[in-house]
Parts: sequence; structure tokens; C-alpha cells
Amino acid sequence: MVAARITVNGKETRISPAPAHTTVLEFLRERGLTGTKEGCAEGECGACSVLVARPGVDRPTDWVAVNACLVPVAALDGQEVVTSEGLATGGGSAAPAVLHPVQEEMAVRGGSQCGYCTPGFICSMASEYYRPDRCAHASPADGPADGPADSSGSEHGPNGFDLHALSGNLCRCTGYRPIRDAAYAVGMPAEDDPLALRREQSPPEPAATAYTQDDSAFLRPGTLADAVRLLRERPDAVVVAGSTDWGVEVNIRSRRADCVVAVDRLPELRTLHVGSDHIEIGAARTLTEIERRLDGAVPLLAELFPQFASRLIRNSATLGGNLGTGSPIGDSPPVLLALEASLVLADADGEREVPLCDYFTGYRQSVRRPGELIRAVRVPLPLSPVTAFHKIAKRRFDDISSVAVAFALDIEDGTVRKARIGLGGVAATPIRALATEAALEGEPWTARTAEAAARVLRDEGTPMDDHRASAAYRSAMLGQSLLKLYARTTEAVSS
Repeated sequence: MVAARITVNGKETRISPAPAHTTVLEFLRERGLTGTKEGCAEGECGACSVLVARPGVDRPTDWVAVNACLVPVAALDGQEVVTSEGLATGGGSAAPAVLHPVQEEMAVRGGSQCGYCTPGFICSMASEYYRPDRCAHASPADGPADGPADSSGSEHGPNGFDLHALSGNLCRCTGYRPIRDAAYAVGMPAEDDPLALRREQSPPEPAATAYTQDDSAFLRPGTLADAVRLLRERPDAVVVAGSTDWGVEVNIRSRRADCVVAVDRLPELRTLHVGSDHIEIGAARTLTEIERRLDGAVPLLAELFPQFASRLIRNSATLGGNLGTGSPIGDSPPVLLALEASLVLADADGEREVPLCDYFTGYRQSVRRPGELIRAVRVPLPLSPVTAFHKIAKRRFDDISSVAVAFALDIEDGTVRKARIGLGGVAATPIRALATEAALEGEPWTARTAEAAARVLRDEGTPMDDHRASAAYRSAMLGQSLLKLYARTTEAVSS
């Protein structure tokens, strides 16, 4: 097998002799590319942001910003990376370097103060700069706004720049206004921009990787059949996709694995199909890919995505990973429970489909057997017309929820015909609010029904006291979320 290699700023280099757990951040800094910084080492500050060439939505290639502190460098075997140093052109003895338009605007508008966060901001900003459909949102009438431009919380500048592309980047000098000004001032890429032209060519095909160093291995099988066969042979292996969870374990808790198996580029796990009776979403599709490809076709998912961590995390995180960890405070399980989703599980013996409501069996435990993968998530059609996702957290964006509630209701002629409610953060597992669903179904959608059902909802689950919220607060928020939904639906009708 060909030695593992990565292309950085146009130059190919061997990954060896880096240990198998080495992150992209560590690999880059060891080679003198110190613009990539370590701030939090868990994907919350964005100081480590770099660009990776990934399969595009509207063009063959998209330049996607990711957290270099979380991604194992072996995961980018055969791939292309651009750092903040690689954005400028020219330089050397012949002529001075020419700043990239994003770098130029950050400089002239005072967007860099202490400078520590600046390279990460620039890479995230460059990713949005090269987003192919940005021009569709450009409107000089929009102008920079101090508050959200619409109910989803998005903020677009006159150049179509979505400010939430920077939501995973933290400036400790509180220099956000000039950074925003720089983002809203950049124009469109020039016709001869090399990174813009690169979007018209396909990204590198994922390499089947077998990287071993110091008795630890990072393996990327080429097919699902290879993956499940490998997992049967190595049931102790850690399975990763975007590494947004495992990367934190490696960095913060110093966890190491003898064998890591990457499934993020398996074609069988990257399906996205809208059929007549269900939507199938591959478990290894990133949340950003799902969001842009569905384009609002599933309103409840569309409401979830802006509240799920940050754009940097969503560029790598997957539904399969979020479900596979079994966390009771994951954001996607409540939504998928309300949507009555099921999981397609695959192993060397074949596939089986399991309703998500039967998947979780205990704290971070599930019915998934050793050697079994989540291949896809299936959402049945038609969708319920009344939906909402309420995430209660200490911060509006980029935070872990204290309570998460997802609603999907069918209301016909003023009567609740069907109710599905998914809850997170109030039990050892994500759960359905079965008692509340029963209290709603068959009842008129009135204030009295909502108030009675809200009292039932407050008693769902077994909420606990912790540093994020008290049990009493969590219970109160459950009931309040249903009242909020009722108020919103009645306001919509009256308007």
C-alpha cells in the first residue's frame, strides 16, 4: 500500500513518522506552519481552523473549514489542506507575497488585535468566501446588521456572507465588530483565483489507508464490506467519522487506541435519497452536507442544524457519530425521535432496521452489537406539518443543551391527530414523551389542552441536578416548551 501522504498548501508530504493519534494541528505546527494555533483543543475556539478540499454541493469541490485540533492527520491521507499561510500568493526573492482578499480586509479593517485567533478566523472566512452559492444571498440593501436578519438567526452581509460561518471562532480580545466588517467587505473571488478554480475539479478520492506507527493503527477501509469484516476481526477498534467526539477524548483525556477505523468516506454511508415513503441519510454525511442538500425539505432538521454546535463542527460531525456515542444530551436524537426515524445497522452478516425509540438501552448504551455500524438514518414520509425544536442552553449558539425538546404534530380541523415528542437531557438516554403524546392525541388544540399536557410533560423523564441546570429547572423548561409551541402556532393562525 502507498505510504500515507497529505498535500499542504500545494506540497505533498509523508505523514510518517507521526504517531497514529497525531492531529492535523500537531502535524502542521511541527512543520513550521504555526499560524494554526491550539486554543481549547476541543473544537470550541476555532484557532486551529484550516481548509480541506471536500466533495461539493453545487460544484465538484468545496473548500471546507475544519478544526485541525480534532482531526487525526492520518484521516487526511491523500487529501488537500490549505492553511492561513497558504492563502497568500507569491512571495520569495522575486516578489513580495500578495495577501488573500480575506487577509487584506482583516488587516485594513483592524480585525486582528493580539492576532492569536486571526489565522483561524481567516480560514473560516475563506471557506465562506469560496462558498459557491454566496452570491445568491448578496444584496446591498441587506447591509450589516447588529441582530439576526431572520427567525433562523442567520445574518447575511451585503455580499451574501453568512456571519454564522464564523460561529465556531472565538476572539478573546472582543474584536468582533471589525472582524464582521471585514467579512461583510470581501467581494467575490476573481476569475483567476487559484482556489476558486480548484473548485471546478473533483477533490481527491479517499485513500484506503493502513497507517501503523508505534504499534497503533489508523485504518480506512475502502468499502462497507471491508469495514464490517475488519470490525469483526478487531471488535476493540474505535470507530470514527468526523472525530469531533473522539478528538476531544484524545486531546483532553489523553485517550489512545490500538486501532482506529475511519468510516467517514465510505460510499455506502454517504447516501442521501428522498423517496416516496422515506428519506435516507447516510450516517457519514456531515451535518453541513445534509443541511445544504436537503435545503429545508425537513423543517425540523433545518431548525436543528443552526443550533448544533458551530459551523466548524457541523463541517465534520455526522448523524451516525452523534447517535453512536449514545449521549443523553446529543442534539439530534430528540429531533429524530420526533420524526419517528429508524436506523439501518450493518455488520458482516447483513443489515437490520431498528426504530430509534428502541435503539437506546441505557446511559451510552444501545442495541448495536459489537462489529455493527450505523449505516443510515431513515425518516418516514409524509412529515408532520407542525414542528419545533427548542434547545435550552446557557448560550444561544455553540453550547451543550441543558434540555432539548423536539415536537412533530399533526393537527387537523383543530384536533391533535398525532403527536411525537423527543426529549434530551432529562434521562439517562434520549426518550419519547409518551405520556404527553397520549395526553395530546385526540384532544382539541386549545390553551386548556396545551396547559394540561404541559403539566404532564413536566413529569416526563428523570431529570437530575448538575452544573448545567437543576432538575426543577429542566422540568419547568419541558412544560414551558409546549406552551411556547402552542403560542407560536396560534400566533401563526391569527396572523
